[in-house]
Amino acid sequence: MTGSGDRRFVGTLHLLLLVATLSLAAQGVSRSAAAWTQEKSYHQPALLNLSSLRQVAEGTSISEMWQNDLRPLLIERYPGSPGSYAARQHIMQRIQRLQADWVLEVDTFLSRTPYGYRSFSNIISTLNPTAKRHLVLACHYDSKYFPHWDNRVFVGATDSAVPCAMILELARIPGIKHITPNPTFPNFFPNSARWFDRLQAIEHELHVFGLLKDHSWERRYFQNYGYGGVIQDDHVPFLRKGVPVLHLIPSPFPEVWHTMDDNEENLDKTTIDNLNKILQVFVLEYLHL
Repeated sequence: MTGSGDRRFVGTLHLLLLVATLSLAAQGVSRSAAAWTQEKSYHQPALLNLSSLRQVAEGTSISEMWQNDLRPLLIERYPGSPGSYAARQHIMQRIQRLQADWVLEVDTFLSRTPYGYRSFSNIISTLNPTAKRHLVLACHYDSKYFPHWDNRVFVGATDSAVPCAMILELARIPGIKHITPNPTFPNFFPNSARWFDRLQAIEHELHVFGLLKDHSWERRYFQNYGYGGVIQDDHVPFLRKGVPVLHLIPSPFPEVWHTMDDNEENLDKTTIDNLNKILQVFVLEYLHL
């Protein structure tokens, strides 16, 4: 169920992470020469050494994420439903338990759907709201509405309970759609290609050092085979605001996409664990942590 308005980010979890003490690319561009609104174009990651990569890989607990973050979201949770309220409360409680000073906001509004007007609520959690620039991690926590069929309900395990749980796991770093074995993620936008390249490099480094489980380089996750076509997804409102987007969605879509079989039984723990490690390294490097 999706609202029709362009003004809001519908059913989306935003975690805005502080980009602290940023350095500009070493191409003769000084900090004073670039407006702060353009600093994102010159920002460079602080690459992690092998010791730090091992620390990230060893500190990631797929079993804890599964039990504490993911499983409570594996319920019917279309907008305005009791499950949607329960999912929202779960996400906020998990964020409130974090040690960092996250500022929580809830943006609630009505939007028209094929089933009439429904209530939507965005959860916005920001670390250091006064910062000029932020890294935004976003996914939707609501589930698509399907009528019950043969006593089954649509829980949207991959669309998008797992991405929400992965973002909650990322939020615990000190100081994304379907997760099947060996999904492939193409790059969609030229202006974020260098960050996609960094994801590829991180995957390669973790693979070489043996820090990914059951991982084949021939079936690597991030494959840059040209820019994909435009997909109408939750990133579109950000694009309309001029925000550079690194859109992580597998291509092709999985067989269980938008079916009752998109459930916990069809999730691949190893793949999710590996993607957690790659994304955690990416965020740590981006934020110079």
